[in-house]
This record gives sequence, structure tokens and C-alpha cells, in this order.
Amino acid sequence: MVFATRVSRAVAGGGAATARQVIPRLGFIGLGNMGLQMAQNLFLKATSASAASSASSTTTPGSPGHLLARREFVVCDPNPDNVLALVNFVSNNIEGADVLVVDTPLEVARRANTIFTVLPSSPQVQAVYLGGSGVVEALHSPTPSSPVSAEFDNEPKIFVDSTTLDVHIARDVAAKMSSAGAGMVDAPMSGGVVGATAGTLSFMVGGPQESFDRAKPFLEHMGSRVVHCGDSGNGLIAKLCNNHILGINQVAIAEGMLLGTSLGLAPDLLAKIINTSTGRSWPSEVNNPVPGALGPEKSPPCERDYAGGFASKLMLKDMLLAAHAAQSVGLQTPVGEKVVNLYSEMIEADGPPAQATPPPNGAGTQPSGRRGDKDFSVVFDYLRHLSQPPK
Repeated sequence: MVFATRVSRAVAGGGAATARQVIPRLGFIGLGNMGLQMAQNLFLKATSASAASSASSTTTPGSPGHLLARREFVVCDPNPDNVLALVNFVSNNIEGADVLVVDTPLEVARRANTIFTVLPSSPQVQAVYLGGSGVVEALHSPTPSSPVSAEFDNEPKIFVDSTTLDVHIARDVAAKMSSAGAGMVDAPMSGGVVGATAGTLSFMVGGPQESFDRAKPFLEHMGSRVVHCGDSGNGLIAKLCNNHILGINQVAIAEGMLLGTSLGLAPDLLAKIINTSTGRSWPSEVNNPVPGALGPEKSPPCERDYAGGFASKLMLKDMLLAAHAAQSVGLQTPVGEKVVNLYSEMIEADGPPAQATPPPNGAGTQPSGRRGDKDFSVVFDYLRHLSQPPK
């Protein structure tokens, strides 16, 4: 086990919280590109809200200003660099706070009661929640006697999963959590790394009203919009529908911009016309795939050789999940199918991933030249490549 920064030790004496008034103790599993930024905002803003409410007698349980159990956050991630980045952030920005780093989801579930997960996809969610040394094991097994957990043995736990995954798997996991006595919501988000960093994500949440009410104040620390979509899995359905449309729109603007510029229109003029006409969309206004199209005041990924943004391989993953959901209810999505095939072909054209070589002197990860790792607006570059006559 790795302990980072100062590790606080709980001292019994405050008494266990009741089911009606749970004193939150925050845990976070998954500190990747999105999770790290979300955890930073969550820990910073939750601590600030807790401090502000400590002098108030009007704060109600579950409100954004509800007191934290203590300034200690329990985290788990397999990448030590991600953990170190969070530890440094907390050390530099949250006075008197500690990060307790544990090796397994089981340990997070034993030491925290309000736990967030941001994972790559379905297999990782199943492993974290249902696998060995996973969350469900902590819920079914007695907590070892220790001061750090003594105050929290009898508290109901809430799990907030922001992974984009298969709807049926998400519902199965949520049902198993409920059977084990824990609340759970699916809370996928929209807004990308930029929104995660700024704390302006949009969350689409599925789950029981009671669980949503408990999760919402903390989601508001990481986002500007939190929408309850109904039952478990419904947040994921909303996210998959959104990204199904987004993927199609990105290809549509790529084709339109390629057509116009190939016929002689300046990209900035064409973009201006589209963005004041009925062809306007988020990909045309914000994520335009043509360098220079949005002018010098904006910097979409195309201005950085499509670095950053939302990786094409992740867009393909989301569109495949949407396609699977459509198939499960007998729906045909012919346009989506064409776009899935296009992204699949583009990524396959990269060839197998090269063996990673550590950069010299710890210089950091070198940018990838593979389209699958670049923002999904790179489909414009691929379409242009397809349109070039063979040499």
C-alpha cells in the first residue's frame, strides 16, 4: 500500500451517523484524463463548502455545503503518476487535507461512504465492483476492526459511476449494489477534459431518487448541469444517444468542410456561413475540423494536429455501445452504422500499436501520431486522405 502526503487517522468518539444524516467521506477510483480533473474539483469544492457550512446552523443533510467527515480522501488508481498528481494538487490547494492511497476498490469501499468511479469501459466496471478485492466484497464482508473505519461501519454507501459502458451491464451492477445494501447511480458526463478541468461538465444521471438526491450536491462540484433521467441505466442511455448524434454530426461537418474547401471556398468563410445557417452544430461551432476555420480566437484540436480533445477510439467505443443498445430493442441505425464503419476503418488503418518506449530522462509521454489517439475531428484528415489520388 502506498501512502501519500500526511495520512490522517480517525479517532472514534463522534458516533456513527444515522441513515437519515450521513456525514460524507469521499472516495475516488480512476484518476485518468477525466477522473483526475474531476477528483481535484470535487475535493477542493467539497472542502470549501464544508468549511463554509461549519459556522452555519442552517445546512441540511445532503446539501452542497454539508459537512465532510474529515479532510481525508481515499483514492485508488493503478497509475502512480496519476496518484502523485492528485496528491500534489491536494497538498498545494487544500490546507490540512490528506490523501489516503489504497491498492484495491475493496479498501476504498471500506474506508469511504460516498465513492466515485471513472473507468474506461464495461470490463473495468465489472472488475472494480464485482471482481476479487472489489466493492461488492467489501459490502458483503465485515469491516476489519480499525480506528479508521470505526465511525463508518453502519452507514449506507452511495456509488456514483461516471463510466460510459454497456447499459445492461450498468443495470446489473446497480442491482447487485442495491442487493448488498448500497445506493448507486450511473452519471456519465459530457464536456470532455476541458469541462472536467473547468468544473462545467453536464451529468446525465440514472438511479433511484434517493440516490440521486445524495449524489447531486457532489456532482455539482464537478459540473454545471446535473439532470436526473430516471431509473438506473437511463443516464447512460442519454449519454449514448448524445454521442451517437455527435459522432454523426462530426463526420457530416468534416464532409461538408472538405467539399467546400476542395471547391475553392475559404474555410473561415464556409464555417461562418454554416454557423449562421441551418447546418450549424457543436462540431461546426466548437470542434470544427479544419485549421483556421474558427479564426485565431478559438483553438479546437485541429489547430494542434488534433491533439487533445476526445479520442477517436473513445468515440468509436461509445457509438458501438449505442449500436448494441439499438440492436437490443430491434432498432436499425443505418447512418450510425456507416459512421461506426468509417471510424473503425480509420483506426484500423493505423495498424497495431507500436511497443511503447519510455522517453529519455522522464521527459513525459510523447504525442501519438495515430488517428485513434487523436480527437475524433481527425476524421476530416482521414477523409481528405481517402480523397487523394494514389501515388
